[in-house]
Amino acid sequence: MTNLLKEVEIFVSNLLANKLSHVYVYHNLGHTRRVVKSIQEIIEGEGISGIDAENLILAAWFHDTGFIEGCDNHEAKSAEIAKSFLLENGIDEQRVEVISKLILATKMDYEPKTLFEKVICDSDYGHFKDNEFIQISELLRNEWRLTRNKLFTDVEWTEENILFLTKKHNFHTNFALNNWQTGKDINLASLFKNLNKHKQTEVKDKVKNEELALKKKRAKIPERGIETMFRVTLRNHIDLSDIADTKANILLSVNAIIISLLLSNLIPKLDNPSNGYLIYPTIIFITFTIAAMVLSVLATRPNVTSGKFTKEDVENKKVNLLFFGNFHKMKLDDFEWAMNELMKDKDYLYNSLIKDLYFLGKVLDRKYKILRITYTIFIIGILVSVTAFAIAFQYIEN
Repeated sequence: MTNLLKEVEIFVSNLLANKLSHVYVYHNLGHTRRVVKSIQEIIEGEGISGIDAENLILAAWFHDTGFIEGCDNHEAKSAEIAKSFLLENGIDEQRVEVISKLILATKMDYEPKTLFEKVICDSDYGHFKDNEFIQISELLRNEWRLTRNKLFTDVEWTEENILFLTKKHNFHTNFALNNWQTGKDINLASLFKNLNKHKQTEVKDKVKNEELALKKKRAKIPERGIETMFRVTLRNHIDLSDIADTKANILLSVNAIIISLLLSNLIPKLDNPSNGYLIYPTIIFITFTIAAMVLSVLATRPNVTSGKFTKEDVENKKVNLLFFGNFHKMKLDDFEWAMNELMKDKDYLYNSLIKDLYFLGKVLDRKYKILRITYTIFIIGILVSVTAFAIAFQYIEN
């Protein structure tokens, strides 16, 4: 190694160690040393010697020094640093210009034209052949995260590497094609293999995250409190329905007793012409009593339902399986299948409870409306009948 190469190695090593930001975890001294090692391999393999070989090694040492001033246009900055150092150390301008052009040839997407440009371009990507390619690639991934705020998932980063190796990169020198291409192909195959693994893991993680999100969602909802709410509310509705039925039965019983008394005591007296004044009050009394009885029966009369449902009704969540009127004509096997489907789906189960609660409320609304009318008719009937009898008796006395 010449004295110039030793001085450059020391200068670049100190420069990158002391002035390069810690965020450049890929474009650092380690990368520079890998490129120098790769370029030495190609130089030997291509039979390059003398000043041309030294120029290539000098360019390799300086090619990423511009990163001390940031990643933007770092090739030009690297060329300026190299030019300044080399001119200070007595290297003629013509040679410095050659080295600068070699540094600029490492720019991304540059198509090398000369053999020496091809050599330095191939050496810059010499790690594509290495067994540690995946690990080295991770350094670039983290550097982009730190410097460019680019975040990649495992799948995205693997796809990015595959795209670059297959579409954007080619080795140019005969030595690299004959000796490094196989290693690159092996790493490419590993990338495809890893891509499948990452995709499978991504799917599993997605499912797992969805399950965790669902668990968190469920955890936020006090299920015991919800079930207690449904249980208490449904119980209250059933109790209110029982009360309504009891009230209707009381009215029905009272009016039945009244009818019995009328039939046994009052009606026989109407055969006597002297009791003719009782006919109209009796008709009024009987009319109101019968009306109250009819309304009492209507308040407690159940609705007739089909008692059947279809598989499509269950799949579309259109049937409430918690109400007997929807399944009392179904076969046991069909009902068991439907209930199992209901229990698998929490939303369907809760919606069924909500529907049950809603329609119980509708039934109660109907019952209490009829009962209110029934009690009103009963009260009016009593008052009108008593008034009619009073007027009739007053008429006889006069």
